[in-house]
Amino acid sequence: MRIAVVDIGGTCIKSGIWEDDSIGEIRETDTGAGRGGVYVMQTVVEILSGYQDFQAIGISTTGQVDTDKGRILYANHNMPKYTGTDIRGIVGQAFRVPVAVLNDVNGAALGEAFYGAGRGHKDFLCLAYGTGIGGAVIMDGEVYNGAGYSAGEFGGIVSHPEDREPKTDMFSGCYEKYASATALVKLVSSRFPEFKNGREIFARLDNPEVKELVDRWIMEIVYDLVTLVHIFNPSLIVLGGGIMEQEYVVGEVRKKLKEQIMPSFGNVEIAQARLGNLAGLFGAAREALKLIGVQKR
Repeated sequence: MRIAVVDIGGTCIKSGIWEDDSIGEIRETDTGAGRGGVYVMQTVVEILSGYQDFQAIGISTTGQVDTDKGRILYANHNMPKYTGTDIRGIVGQAFRVPVAVLNDVNGAALGEAFYGAGRGHKDFLCLAYGTGIGGAVIMDGEVYNGAGYSAGEFGGIVSHPEDREPKTDMFSGCYEKYASATALVKLVSSRFPEFKNGREIFARLDNPEVKELVDRWIMEIVYDLVTLVHIFNPSLIVLGGGIMEQEYVVGEVRKKLKEQIMPSFGNVEIAQARLGNLAGLFGAAREALKLIGVQKR
């Protein structure tokens, strides 16, 4: 069984072939998101045309996705005219094979569930910290989509109600404004303008003032994880995104979370995502296997 897999991100489109539980023929292509949804889908079709002999297609994509119809429910201004795009229809018509489509964070969570940090756990939470904060809920080995295919929008948890101005910014006062990788860079650069990214910040963690700011940001991560632990009582929370490759961050989250939750919830495990930027491809393959009736556990 060969499945062509695609992960559509705001910056690049990753693609490859899933076969025998591994991903090969991996390629990266500029998304050209600013040129709009039509251009992006033309690019996806061109990418897939470069692969041969596949029996199904799995697509992980930015945006909120109706997984039953394979259609984009909503995408923000970063990818104009992507909302409403019938991905399954466009790609299915081009290649005449089954096409599975799911949200990128859900795809990453499924990838981790079957091939990465979530193996052995039927139920867990997955959060990805980057420009914003994406989330997914895995229940009995499947993504819990909610009533409108958008469950797991953990970045929208209101953590600072004093800053809430939803008419101006729906995510004002919310978790992702304070705990994302973007938020860390904004916090540190307000005092040290020379730091432009997380890599530069962590290279200077020996500076007490920098460390104090990083620790303040880590507590922003922890406080909302406390909420999620007490709501879901999960056995595992998987933390993804490049910033979570920093051992200091994950170690401090583990330690400080234990101090903040009720002892009866203390069995929760905090794990780093293991699949890196291939997680969405593995998750897309898993969804395609499910679509064509081949279950992988």
